[in-house]
Amino acid sequence: MFLRSKRLLVGLIVMCFATHIVKGQEPLGEHGYASSGDVNIHYVTKGEGPLVVLMHGFPDFWYSWRNQMPEWSKHFQVVAIDQRGYNKSDQPEGVDEYKVDKLVDDVKAVIEHFGAKKATVVGHDWGGFVAWSFAMKYPEQLERLVVLNLPHPWGLQRELATNPEQAKNSQYARNFQQPAAGKFVTAEGLAGWVKEDDAKKRYVEAFKRSSIEGMLNYYKANYPAEPYKAPTAPPPKVQSPVLVIHGLGDKYLLSSGLNETWKWVDNELTIVTVPEAEHFVQHDKPEFVTKTVLNWLKQ
Repeated sequence: MFLRSKRLLVGLIVMCFATHIVKGQEPLGEHGYASSGDVNIHYVTKGEGPLVVLMHGFPDFWYSWRNQMPEWSKHFQVVAIDQRGYNKSDQPEGVDEYKVDKLVDDVKAVIEHFGAKKATVVGHDWGGFVAWSFAMKYPEQLERLVVLNLPHPWGLQRELATNPEQAKNSQYARNFQQPAAGKFVTAEGLAGWVKEDDAKKRYVEAFKRSSIEGMLNYYKANYPAEPYKAPTAPPPKVQSPVLVIHGLGDKYLLSSGLNETWKWVDNELTIVTVPEAEHFVQHDKPEFVTKTVLNWLKQ
């Protein structure tokens, strides 16, 4: 009788596991899509309350926020998206499809998909670039802004023009801007920065689903090109409170780009530097980033 019961229990466990796989359930949240014109943006959402949209950078996807979503979703509705070209979002062809205005409008579409008038926008790397740009284009739809390891676009452009070290360390971006760059990029290579074995497998799978050309088009469409020139005309000032978190070990986006950020923000600006973190600050110091952002948002 015990053996029979044990077999029954095992069978039920297997059935439950199979059901979990078939339905594609995700413990971090529910999957869905928002329409941005002709492009479908994939997202994972969890929690209730004020809307917080999370945007990854390069090379990454929505799973970048796996360490933050469980805690943040206790207080907010968090929505982690795959930016266009990545993972399960649509992958339109052509460099123009990845210009900043289209990327910003994707965020707007996600906010409207959830019926929110405003949202807090959180971005890392290219997600940070889009977040800064969203703040300047749609200030009326922004509650608060959180940017990880991406100086204000005016700060980055200034550093490229005036700081030889930043120009040198941006060689990778110039490489990505070359027409044939995609031939030298692989899913496995893009996932090389991921430390955990299980996560790395998931990243490789996501990058194999992604458009390599689409990912590189972010650089071709938006990253400053040589010869670098410092910006002259001032940008529209960000009207919402801003939190900037920057890992000081970042070799690609130097912290000097943070200088004078206050000139471009017409509200509260908080800058937090993390000496022991590199470019992927939310992975290098996950608990610190989770708590710092949460405390700031709850002020």
